[in-house]
Amino acid sequence: MTKTLILIPSRMGAIRLPGKPLLKINDISIISHVFKNAEKANVGEVVVATENKEILEDVKKNGGRGILTSNEHKTGTDRIFEAYKKLDLKDVDFILNLQGDEPNINTNDIINLNNFMINNQSEIGTLAAKIKDNKMLNNRNVVKVITENNLTEKNFPLALNFTRNDLSRNFKNIYHHIGIYAYKITALQKFVNLDQSKNEKENNLEQLRALDNKMKINVALAKSSPIGVDTEEDYLAIKKIMEYKS
Repeated sequence: MTKTLILIPSRMGAIRLPGKPLLKINDISIISHVFKNAEKANVGEVVVATENKEILEDVKKNGGRGILTSNEHKTGTDRIFEAYKKLDLKDVDFILNLQGDEPNINTNDIINLNNFMINNQSEIGTLAAKIKDNKMLNNRNVVKVITENNLTEKNFPLALNFTRNDLSRNFKNIYHHIGIYAYKITALQKFVNLDQSKNEKENNLEQLRALDNKMKINVALAKSSPIGVDTEEDYLAIKKIMEYKS
């Protein structure tokens, strides 16, 4: 039977919003909302990978599992690989890298990506949503993915490129990239042993390291774009939405 492990990298030192994993929504931290949603997906064990003891204690207090990692990692993927090695699980086939700052991630999207990975035995998979506001196309804070085919609920096409650039003049197969990644174990091992590419560093997009080294990334259609918490404005907006729904 195929086994998936969900790992959630989390750290306190975000430049634009330091300490954001422990900010509260409905009296529960953002990081705890994320792991609880991951657990609801029920695709595998969920572990938070963090360099910070406060985050670790918060996760445990809220019923989750966490593991301490180095504070010298350049990317979240490097952090989850260390966590995977420390956990020493021999029977894992796929690892899902879930972002620790998206407390309203759709559990069905997590399930869907995992199913696509298993059914296609893909190297790397990720999610993208339809762009409903064309202003997103020229917003550098919005990461766009260009796929080889039009995304539907039933297909899992390859990504051709990821970019922050203005794509308002090009409307073919462009979607809002959602930063959740699924890796076959062998692909994750290969990825973390590759040097950061020039393209990756210039664009601050680690997935470009994979494309630059001819690794394939498949893309599944998400039902919606989760709100990532990068700034205080993001936090206040999602706090209002989630507290209203409750």
